[in-house]
Amino acid sequence: MRSSNPVFSRRGFSRDNGGHAGFATPQHQQAGTNPYATNPYATDPTTGMPQAPARADAMTMDDVVSRTAMTLGTLIVTATLSWVLLPVDPANLGKSYGIGFAAGLVAFVLVIIQSFKRKASPGLILGYAAFEGVFLGVISAAVSTYLSPGVVIQAVMGTMCVFAAVLLGYKMGWIRVTRRFYGFVMAATLGFILLMLTNTLFAVFGGGDGLGFRSGGLGLLFGAIGVILGACFLAMDFKQVEDGIAYGAPRDEAWLAAFGLTVTLAWIYVEMLRIFSILSGDD
Repeated sequence: MRSSNPVFSRRGFSRDNGGHAGFATPQHQQAGTNPYATNPYATDPTTGMPQAPARADAMTMDDVVSRTAMTLGTLIVTATLSWVLLPVDPANLGKSYGIGFAAGLVAFVLVIIQSFKRKASPGLILGYAAFEGVFLGVISAAVSTYLSPGVVIQAVMGTMCVFAAVLLGYKMGWIRVTRRFYGFVMAATLGFILLMLTNTLFAVFGGGDGLGFRSGGLGLLFGAIGVILGACFLAMDFKQVEDGIAYGAPRDEAWLAAFGLTVTLAWIYVEMLRIFSILSGDD
């Protein structure tokens, strides 16, 4: 099975039939008695020792943490700057919205480009973080100004709680990323995205909130579904990092891990912002 992360899936990262992830090996190697014998990145799970001399440029947890800190740091800095420098008062609201959504579109394009590249591009990844930060900064400022000043803090805290809960659940073994888990999450995500796109089209051509998936009770329901799916992707991101380190992935993979984590956290934040905005409007 291909990786759950489209970034990894372009680099031969796959899962065997038992739901374990690793770097793909040829069929004749998989059929042998020791599938690790000719993989220079792999370690034998029975001994924990590498089957070949350790790579000097193998990915480590420190690499993942440092790259993720750089990527998230870039997003936070640009979000803060856009909040401060792009006013959301009525006289300038259209301009600020235009800049924010243009930045969001650029960020989306960069995600697509990086997902189809066979190697990590730090420039593209940091560029995505910068443009995504502008987008998040604008919508956060608008929500804070017109709905409730406390909504953004609630969304940030909610995102951090989801991250901590999924990490704890994964480390404790309560969340197991298996083939069935992967298939269910990908199918549910596809359906969720199609529904959101349909709602957007109805909103654009019919006005209002389209089919109502962004407000009221349905908005809360689909916001919760979005958070749950984001949490599932977090678990799959953790699995990719764990297996990448165990199989001696090249250090460049740390950028891809940081990229996947940042995209997932931004998604969860947006869904949290939607949930708390709806709850605030019902007060």
